[in-house]
Amino acid sequence: MADDQLSRMFAALGDPIRRDIVARLATGDATATELAEPYDVSLQAVSKHLRVLEDAGLISRGRRAQRRPCHLETAGLDLMTTWIERSRLAAEERFRRLDAVPEDLIDTGAGTSGAAQQEAS
Repeated sequence: MADDQLSRMFAALGDPIRRDIVARLATGDATATELAEPYDVSLQAVSKHLRVLEDAGLISRGRRAQRRPCHLETAGLDLMTTWIERSRLAAEERFRRLDAVPEDLIDTGAGTSGAAQQEAS
């Protein structure tokens, strides 16, 4: 189910190290050892982060001779972007309708007080 995959993706990116790994992989493939270099955590801990990202469908691991480079799966990011954009558009539409309410009240005269209506007439 796409929603379960989406939940796994957002949960996976809830960790700052995993978000940073995704950002690094956006610039190119890298091995677990290369990805672990900037962190003060064990290679085993980074491997666990990579497994979470792989299970979420955000990265894949290939094999080139002795290397197992990690690759960013952009289809996963596209799925997340689509969900975020759809939610943003729905919220924007709701705010647009809310912005129109005062104008509708003024047009119908419902927004003016009794004294203001008497002065106007």
